[in-house]
Amino acid sequence: MTSHSDFHRRIAAYEADRPVPYSPPATPSSHYVLMADGCRIAIDVYLPQGATLGTRFPTLLLFTPYFRRFRLADGSDAMPNPNTGKFSSYFVPRGYAVVVIDVRGTGASFGTRDGFRSPTERRDSAEIADWVIAQSWSNGVLGATGISYLGAASDFLASTGHPAVRAIAPLFSVWDTYADNYFPGGMQCSSLTQIYDTLMKGLDLDRRAHLKDYKYYAHPDYQGPQPVDEDPEGTLVAQAVAEHQANFRQTDFMADFAYREEGLPYDPDYTSASISPYAYAEGIPEDVAILSVSGWMDGAGYANGAIARFLTLDRNPRHLVLGPWDHGARIDVSPWRKDETPDFPVLGCVLRFFDTYLMDHPTGLRDEPPVSYFLMHEQAWAEATSWPPVPAATTLHPTETGTLIPQSASGEARYQCTPDTRTGLETRYERIAGMDSRNYYCDWQGRAGAMLNFDSAPLPQAMRLAGHALLDMTLRFDAPDAGLFVYLTEVETDGTERYITEGVLRALFRAEAPAPEHTRISWPYRTFHRADARPLPQGEPQRIRIPLLPTGWTLSAGSRLRLSIAGADADHFRKVPHGRMPELRIDLAETSLELPMVPA
Repeated sequence: MTSHSDFHRRIAAYEADRPVPYSPPATPSSHYVLMADGCRIAIDVYLPQGATLGTRFPTLLLFTPYFRRFRLADGSDAMPNPNTGKFSSYFVPRGYAVVVIDVRGTGASFGTRDGFRSPTERRDSAEIADWVIAQSWSNGVLGATGISYLGAASDFLASTGHPAVRAIAPLFSVWDTYADNYFPGGMQCSSLTQIYDTLMKGLDLDRRAHLKDYKYYAHPDYQGPQPVDEDPEGTLVAQAVAEHQANFRQTDFMADFAYREEGLPYDPDYTSASISPYAYAEGIPEDVAILSVSGWMDGAGYANGAIARFLTLDRNPRHLVLGPWDHGARIDVSPWRKDETPDFPVLGCVLRFFDTYLMDHPTGLRDEPPVSYFLMHEQAWAEATSWPPVPAATTLHPTETGTLIPQSASGEARYQCTPDTRTGLETRYERIAGMDSRNYYCDWQGRAGAMLNFDSAPLPQAMRLAGHALLDMTLRFDAPDAGLFVYLTEVETDGTERYITEGVLRALFRAEAPAPEHTRISWPYRTFHRADARPLPQGEPQRIRIPLLPTGWTLSAGSRLRLSIAGADADHFRKVPHGRMPELRIDLAETSLELPMVPA
């Protein structure tokens, strides 16, 4: 790990000096593009205005299921494209054409969604790319970007091997839809599925009453998807929305993926891998540059997705940025922030990347360390040549008296799991479902009281935690399955408790396996396959290693580090097992907390 860097300053300086020679169009042109199977896909084309006649541009593609544009009420001044507008407004004046696509079965596009981010959409993306490079305004060079769903669609496009694709910037997006999002640690994140399904019904089916709780899409002037130019009366868009009525339902669909890579009951070839970028990794050419961006509070595991993409595609030019952000960097999540709005120029970071690899500008990016990450509390950026940036340099051991000490302890700790243990509704899980979260774990104080806790002694000096912590424990159970939830908290000298990070694992999936080539990671890998799921032998010791989500956090001198263990998070996850909750009996002599933590 390097010391504090001027990464933020370099991005801001580049953005400030970068010429902005064009202006965006007042409105984009809009078309249907015909797919090979006859499906009509709606797109918007934004071209730089003020260019010399015949100028050709590199093009950025954004594939969205959240409406490329809304139709607005007459006279409305609302933003018609809340999901992608900041990208077209920013990149078009800087010399990029931007094409925004309603993916199949959404918006004004025809067709039906057979699943979440389906293989059919991946095939569509290559056909859209063909259409773009055939246009007179295209210079034949393509990039793709976007947040969340759109970021993974960038991976999908690159994996088609389309020769025009030179760089992608997946932002705040998964590598493994199962483990990074819907089943972290094999535990179903039930709150996400339900909230997201309601959003899908509001958009896909144009049932606007469902959108009232989703800030991005709740504007009263939004009147469904914007028709393309050839459909001024909206006749075709009405036909398209009628086809969407047969779209999949998220609550039903995800329930069929309880085991990773197990096929749907009616289609054994359609698995969680089918909707995950990792499954297509080998199709991404080695000359495609990749920028992965995520944040420390980016959902259930999106930071893991960004890191896995970075580690897996190690032959590609690639960069990794992890900041003090929630999903989409809408909020600065650091408790020590100056303002809730991030001051880091995320789009400037993406611009510098695309300028490097699509325009071949001498930005200096190629010569910098590939990993940049933010340290909360120090409120500073650091850089590294690889991940993890800090080795597992500190090991602490829990004791019978509830402490964490550097030496191995003996004895046993017992904890009766209870189904009503909760983490609240100001957590990393609300934002990924589209909720308007603005403060993170602001009500964490006292929540660990219902958990099994171990506290370190006051730290003699400030300590820097950067990477994945790992709880390695041996324990006995009196039930055939368990949900295991692990939390790290900083307890400051005045007693203030600050949530740092967490790890989740369903004990059924405790068996580890070597990580495959398509998912290289620096923490324990599980297949989450049915064949590797093992009920707990009651009363027999089981060694279980639980990785916590990565973080960059500096603890103050005098603070204590708290390890908390629970058996439920009733606010976000299904109860495991369905009946009586287990008692945990932890063998302290065989338990340790490994921390990527060094003196600051």
